[in-house]
Amino acid sequence: MHSCFVDLIENGEPPMPESPGIAARGVLGALLCTAFSAAPLTAAAAPAPTPPEASGIPFTQRYHSVHRGGIVRAANSAITCRSPKSKDAASCSSLQQGAQGANGDYDMFYVDLDDDPNTYNSSRARLSLPADSRVRYARLYWGGNLRVGEQKPPKDNGRVLIAEPGGDYKEVLADTQVAHRDADGSDSYQASADITPLVRSSGSGHWTVAQINVAMGHSKAGAWGGWTMVVAYEKDTDPLRELVLWDGFESVRPGRAQHSVTMTGLRIGPRSAGRAGLVAYDGDRGARGDSVRVRADDKGQLLIDDRANPSDDSMNSTIADFGTTVTGRQPAHANTLGYDSDVFDIRPALADGANSLTFRFGAEDNGHFLGALFVQADARR
Repeated sequence: MHSCFVDLIENGEPPMPESPGIAARGVLGALLCTAFSAAPLTAAAAPAPTPPEASGIPFTQRYHSVHRGGIVRAANSAITCRSPKSKDAASCSSLQQGAQGANGDYDMFYVDLDDDPNTYNSSRARLSLPADSRVRYARLYWGGNLRVGEQKPPKDNGRVLIAEPGGDYKEVLADTQVAHRDADGSDSYQASADITPLVRSSGSGHWTVAQINVAMGHSKAGAWGGWTMVVAYEKDTDPLRELVLWDGFESVRPGRAQHSVTMTGLRIGPRSAGRAGLVAYDGDRGARGDSVRVRADDKGQLLIDDRANPSDDSMNSTIADFGTTVTGRQPAHANTLGYDSDVFDIRPALADGANSLTFRFGAEDNGHFLGALFVQADARR
């Protein structure tokens, strides 16, 4: 027997002043169905209601707060290569270790590291919250391609399973409009949910996400999919910071004006430390043309790059922080074959401070999809 409940972000702790953008996109709570028995919730459970869908969702503010603290994230992919389909393609093992290669050149199969026979994909990543910190907001993003060698039904897009460190699986339902775009040889989507109460109660450790609706097999478009948990925390000894999370679902294609996202209403101080994180889908390693630029107010643009993300191949299937592959994952593949969740240093763009930040995204021939963007920067006092 299961007990289902809705936790609103106001529950659990007294609300703190934050931007109204946090409430601008629909229901505030993620529906969590928790099994009272020791066994995890199985994949045979009744299908969850599907939230409304849209082929594209413009980027808008999800969360904005100014307080002492920061943003951390955990992420992993849900699918990887099984064997090459091209004679010129690198071996699957070398690809997982970081070799160049795109998902369209491989037969793809699920990552499934748990011992539950009722899940067909599952992956794990470590969430690291500072000691003595308090969770203010947490959101889970997941998505992938539904059409590869098989076609997955879109009705399952808005549902995943999640297990906190040492815990059993709980069902999470999308609490906002699901993005779903069927075009250009792929059938892609992104869903998300507020999981603040769960992260607030469970904290740091290895989190597992399973049953992301992703197709396996081989096609020219290729298979991709993964998840990212974004968490804003408060810590009394941290600097005062601007903490901003935007999300949507935008297709970035070549041959047209670069796609841009402008965050406004900021008060970032001069010479501030700052970082930006992004979630993107279907970026191919080795396909040149993807780029990310950031501009503070009306200043010049900074072309973002680091050791893991070249300036002309920024969407290159990596989960990295400041140029270093994140290793607190199971599995910790260096080439995630179409899933990006990266954090970049944007300090050089903040020399004079900023009241707004504009991010511009360019694309290689096959393009990519943007899913989420967050910023942490020192606030002007």
